[in-house]
Amino acid sequence: MPPVFLSHGSPMLTLETTAATAFLRRLGDTIAKPSAVVVVSAHWPTERPVAGAAARPATIHDFYGFPSRLYQIRYPAPGAPDLARRVADLLGCGLDPGRGLDHGVWCPASLIWPDADLPIVPVSLQPALGPHHHYELGRALRPLAAEGVLVLGSGALTHNLRAYAGHQVDDPAEPWASAFADWSAAAVTEGRIEDLLAYRRQAPFAAQCHPTDEHLLPFFVALGASEAGLGTVLHRSMEYGVLAMDAYRF
Repeated sequence: MPPVFLSHGSPMLTLETTAATAFLRRLGDTIAKPSAVVVVSAHWPTERPVAGAAARPATIHDFYGFPSRLYQIRYPAPGAPDLARRVADLLGCGLDPGRGLDHGVWCPASLIWPDADLPIVPVSLQPALGPHHHYELGRALRPLAAEGVLVLGSGALTHNLRAYAGHQVDDPAEPWASAFADWSAAAVTEGRIEDLLAYRRQAPFAAQCHPTDEHLLPFFVALGASEAGLGTVLHRSMEYGVLAMDAYRF
């Protein structure tokens, strides 16, 4: 069960019709159905790793100022307390029995698996600890692939909210966002792991695309969970001129 990285973009993902939403709606039919999903989302930051162990995780609406329809959405996927304990053993981390599913989890999951029938275990990230730490988290999760569990990193290939403001969903891509996305696609498909880990020094416009690391850190978990170290492009598109919605399988 090869790990996957997805860009979840804006919470509007669930309401809009774009190239990215069309891709996500097809994805569940184009990859093997996992026994469960372990999701590292950009929207659960903690100082140390934590695995969510709720049997019935709530739908968390962790955003403000969006249409009321978004706040009415519920994604009632079951949790997997036993798998959460397995993840905690692999990572040497704690458990949170009350953690729900933030929008970095349920927005893409509701498009990929609309029946909400797959058990989901959320795992937190540590924004202060950077790419290498998250790559090692992914390496620790590698045994899950052989158990039919999908390790999913949910973040954003580019994430600059100040640049996002004022754009429309179908605006043409800004050259700096495209340059970063092109560099990333080449590095992934060529297996340039060290360059990816050093993206702040190696990638064009890295600081402009990621003023802070947190939305790219799930990418490094998926990369680390890969046995091969090589990735394939599942999808590439741009929304709001600056949000690269790219997805990779490793």
